[in-house]
Amino acid sequence: MKSSFIIAAPYSGSGKTTVTIGILRALHNRGLNVQPFKCGPDYLDPFHHEVAANRYSYNLDVFMSSEEHVRQVFFGESLSANVSVVEGAMGMFDGANSSNGSAAHLAKVLDIPVVLIVDARAMAYSAAPLLYGFKNFDKDIRIAGVIFNFVKTESHYSFLKQAAQDVGITALGYLPPNSDIKIESRYLGLKIDDKELYEHIVEKASKHIEAHINLDLLLKSTQTTHSVKVDQVPLNDKKIKIAIARDEAFNFFYRRNIKQFEQVGQIVYFSPLYDQELPDVDFVYFAGGYPELYLEQLSANVSMRESIKKYVEAGGKLLAECGGMMYLGSQIIDNEGKGYDMAGVFNYSTSLQDSKLSLGYRTVNYNGETIKGHEFHYSKYSCLDSNTTTAEVLNAKGVEVNSPVFKFKNAVASYIHFYWGEVDVFKVFSL
Repeated sequence: MKSSFIIAAPYSGSGKTTVTIGILRALHNRGLNVQPFKCGPDYLDPFHHEVAANRYSYNLDVFMSSEEHVRQVFFGESLSANVSVVEGAMGMFDGANSSNGSAAHLAKVLDIPVVLIVDARAMAYSAAPLLYGFKNFDKDIRIAGVIFNFVKTESHYSFLKQAAQDVGITALGYLPPNSDIKIESRYLGLKIDDKELYEHIVEKASKHIEAHINLDLLLKSTQTTHSVKVDQVPLNDKKIKIAIARDEAFNFFYRRNIKQFEQVGQIVYFSPLYDQELPDVDFVYFAGGYPELYLEQLSANVSMRESIKKYVEAGGKLLAECGGMMYLGSQIIDNEGKGYDMAGVFNYSTSLQDSKLSLGYRTVNYNGETIKGHEFHYSKYSCLDSNTTTAEVLNAKGVEVNSPVFKFKNAVASYIHFYWGEVDVFKVFSL
């Protein structure tokens, strides 16, 4: 019998990601096939999952896609797995609009239990009413167990364990603070600068989990049986050649987007940092990333910048999102005011000076089609001309926001990270 569960918490900062990667690696080290997923639009946590589980991690987002699509992705990717682990987002009931799109919502869509992570460093038996609330707020959700995080002593844990017992929730163990497994944050996500160091952290996290959490009880408490028909995607003759930018500067991918591209074409990867020119292809995709960390190197690669501009000028089809959009502009200005020349496809520049966070779900109505995505960036743009589209862009509550979609010839660029899991990108943008 398989095990499936969502790792959730009362609020952000409870240690979900560290616990998740520790569990993924610990189960992987036991010889189990562990399939990771991420609730919501985050594109950083799935990278951590992939390192820990040695399998691609997929986003499950009931705002950016339909509930049926989410089920198809979850059960389809879980077919060859012994255990499926979903990392929740923010607090358990925090969604795009009320609880819609939250970890709690996803638990009901997938009909799988929740493992709750509680930061208990400053509480003892008061955990009882907190657990009672999460257990009883929505009776359609089953909490299979609780892990108490940042608990230093066994005596402290005894109060917490009693609280869980009195509420009727299984206590799976506690985790003492451990600075050796802390991952420094970047913006609102987590960063990886040194892969060897990160691998070391993941392995330490797994040993921390093994030493303090009853994994056998966790697996037993989260056993699930589902009979879901997974649609078979027909193969194609791969006539379209698709180039995807991938290196240290561009690596924010929704894995399902890549899978969709694989269904319509043959993918080749290229590096704007290291390669000299674009490969000979029919379509180019720039995802997001951290171009602001590699401004000097990106700017110095003049032959690649000229190759991209020449490709677009000749009518080449291209889509750029967030970091890719920044690279396609005329300049990126760092936080000290220094400008670096970029590809120059579009006559806008982006700046990190006086940065302010733009964050949230987006619905884009364009060419009679609707596509959803997520916006998350600190830079801002300034236009030198008006080469924008007439796309209508709305937030999660249906309010129009100022988030332009730029178009020049057959190239489209936007700050929005679009989700293409069940939408035809070529049809939407006439690419």
